[in-house]
Amino acid sequence: MKESVVIKSNAYGIIVNLDDSIPFDELLTDIGKKFEASAKFFKNAKMAISFKGRELTEAQEKDILNIISENSAMEILCVVDNSSFDEQVFQQAIEEKQAREAELASKNGQFYKGTLRSGQVFEAETSVVILGDVNPGATVISTGNIVVLGALKGIAYAGGNGNEGAFVAALEMNPVQIKIGDKIARCSDGTSFFKRRKKVSMEPKIAFVENGSIYIEPISKDVLSDISL
Repeated sequence: MKESVVIKSNAYGIIVNLDDSIPFDELLTDIGKKFEASAKFFKNAKMAISFKGRELTEAQEKDILNIISENSAMEILCVVDNSSFDEQVFQQAIEEKQAREAELASKNGQFYKGTLRSGQVFEAETSVVILGDVNPGATVISTGNIVVLGALKGIAYAGGNGNEGAFVAALEMNPVQIKIGDKIARCSDGTSFFKRRKKVSMEPKIAFVENGSIYIEPISKDVLSDISL
């Protein structure tokens, strides 16, 4: 009996041969069963995929990718519009996809959700937004800007590639140390930039380099305008 779904694989991708004589809904069920049975073989592989044997609409391709995702831990990085079983074609497709994702990440930055606790170090090759606190003893390192939507009480290194045009911003600015490019500012007692006082009114602040020194100012239109020049 002819199989409705046949999978061939190489190091970078898979070709899925599909029967064009059965209803699409039935084919989807068979695809789900096939990938569920192959889940242990592919594990958490990141692959390109190509379809052969049946013309598919964009919506049908999307349905198939969803079924594969539901029935395996495989991550499909891209669809290759080429039915030849050429390993270099799949490798090139994956490399191009990863390059586009890296370029997009460099423009948009990264997000980290959660509190960084003492001893934790978060490093990013782009600007980063921390959706939480950076506790004393925790460190954030970024080649771009650092924005903490919470309390910055640890260490922040922005402009890690030597960019002194980077900045560090936080809803509560109370760091042990800030480094921007090659400039460093630290507290005198090793615990905080600011003396701890009761009923202190905290406000969002931004740290930036000007005239060779790091300044920390309340966030305002004027300050944002100055550092964007």
